Amino acid sequence: MTSLPSQDVLLHAMQDIVGANGCLVADADTESFVTDYRRIYRGKSPLVVMPSSTEQVSRVMAWCYAHDVPVVPQGGNTSLMGGAVPDDSGTAVVVSLKKMNRVLDVDTVNDTMTVEAGVTLSAARATADENGRLFPLRIGSEGSCQIGGNLSTNAGGTAVLRYGNMRDLVLGIEVVLPDGRVFSSLKGLRKDNTGYDLKHLFVGAEGTLGIITGAVLKLMPQPRATAVAFVAVQSPAAAVQLLGQARALSGGAVTAFELISAPALDLVLEYLGNAPSPLPARHDWMVLIELTSGADEDSLNATLMEILETGLGNGWVVDAAVASSLADIQQFWRIREEISDAQTRTGGSIKCDISVPVSRIAQFIEKASADVLALEPATRMVIYGHMGDGNVHFNPLRPRDRDAKSFLAQWYKPVSDLVDGLAHAENGSISAEHGIGVAKRDDLRQYKSQVELELMWQVKRALDPKNLLNPGRVLPQIDGAAAS
Repeated sequence: MTSLPSQDVLLHAMQDIVGANGCLVADADTESFVTDYRRIYRGKSPLVVMPSSTEQVSRVMAWCYAHDVPVVPQGGNTSLMGGAVPDDSGTAVVVSLKKMNRVLDVDTVNDTMTVEAGVTLSAARATADENGRLFPLRIGSEGSCQIGGNLSTNAGGTAVLRYGNMRDLVLGIEVVLPDGRVFSSLKGLRKDNTGYDLKHLFVGAEGTLGIITGAVLKLMPQPRATAVAFVAVQSPAAAVQLLGQARALSGGAVTAFELISAPALDLVLEYLGNAPSPLPARHDWMVLIELTSGADEDSLNATLMEILETGLGNGWVVDAAVASSLADIQQFWRIREEISDAQTRTGGSIKCDISVPVSRIAQFIEKASADVLALEPATRMVIYGHMGDGNVHFNPLRPRDRDAKSFLAQWYKPVSDLVDGLAHAENGSISAEHGIGVAKRDDLRQYKSQVELELMWQVKRALDPKNLLNPGRVLPQIDGAAAS
């Protein structure tokens, strides 16, 4: 590898491509780009570059490739795994896509929307809504996260049960490769059987194989009716039974089925200023159920009531609050969506983002909870998430009388290893939707086979032989391959 260019040379080269207003150098200006959302990962960068077109991204990458300059692509920087910020070597340029924020086309006949990568998820959803359509991806950070990052992490969220992950919501993609070449396939086709479907190489790759600059997204019909209930259940096993019954009775209208433990509810209600619970009494386990359909509202509400009555009759449901207004629906969802921020503000949360088959999720929760409490009995078991698709955020939280730093120093690795190991034993995943980044990178050596790791590295070397694009992320070091 040749010696890296000086900062002055780098700055002038980038300014020639993106203009002076597209480059940030001062520490005060770059701080938010080199520090992650939870302020756990902080790196250094000589320069933040903000291109405004795919052509500029291509030129930036071609120059960096020719001069052996590492590049970290960045969307909204809402990653929880440290995968979107540079390391502390100070050698990597951050390429932010925030200026590439145009919606290029909405085709309501084909039900597609073409966007640049820097369009925020909330803007994409609003544009779909303005055109009488639905873009169904829903995650708590939608006001900040960007479509390019959603694709790079294969974002999931609360509607995967009905609509799938981000991988299921994209038809076409545009990517700038590490050497500056552009792979453009912005086609709104639902059938294209002409060889390898290359877009899926880049979805979920966390910016290690290319920089996503544009995408064609699927749109859906807007639901005519929504019915929501906040339901107390006997146990996670009862919740699984209720889920099966809800899907059977609703004919596929279940959009979300979110599990919430009592400590999770306690935490978020306190965070929201001691907000009232939707239910009059405290319960160990609750689920937030949402049905949507093209049917009329009365019919959908009747279906929801049938589901709840069946659950009561079978002993699965203990109590329920049914939303009677849009304000109720928004309040129920606010409680669910603010749990993550409540943990972040409280500090001392061991974030485990696991998935197992839905048929095994109750057993996993029971075993993992017992094992964690055996280590630290006062741990608050903040457990919540997308039970309908087998994804649970299993996030043991420090006891109230324990400071975050000492709790995490003592228990972060033992608890993470324990929980991930149990998920793996159930044929599950140690990262359902958050990705790998830096936080889980080295764990892959334990949970991926040697063949899988070798294949991943072979793809990486084929597209990025110099290992310049988001180096040190996702791929752990194995024999003959460097992780940084």
